[in-house]
Amino acid sequence: MRTQARCASSLIRGFTLIEVLVALAILAIALAAAARASGMSISGSDRLKLRLLASWTAQNRIAEHTARHAWPDIGTRSGEVEQGGIPMHWEENVSATPNTLFRRVEIVITPVAEPQYQAAHLSGYLTAPQGAAK
Repeated sequence: MRTQARCASSLIRGFTLIEVLVALAILAIALAAAARASGMSISGSDRLKLRLLASWTAQNRIAEHTARHAWPDIGTRSGEVEQGGIPMHWEENVSATPNTLFRRVEIVITPVAEPQYQAAHLSGYLTAPQGAAK
């Protein structure tokens, strides 16, 4: 009876150390890939937020000219403004159009922290206030 119990217990085996290590290595690789994908998603989300805030900044510049009935001089101006807690640099280029009653305004927004990254670019047209141009 004892010999049968010994034979039966010797047939039941667990995982070897090598098998456990291989399984852990596969699990570690999968978790590292998941963490990297999650990090890229967060980075993409931050970039999307930055572009949205930059777009609002550019739209605000056009809206400000419109609300003030401004007729800006032809040329380039720049400045800084904070939007959503992020400092932004704006550059505004005002140019003439074939119709003297309109001016083209191009606005480029870059984050102060990344001046080489153009987060938004917006073009708009302003109409001349009564008696301003001709």
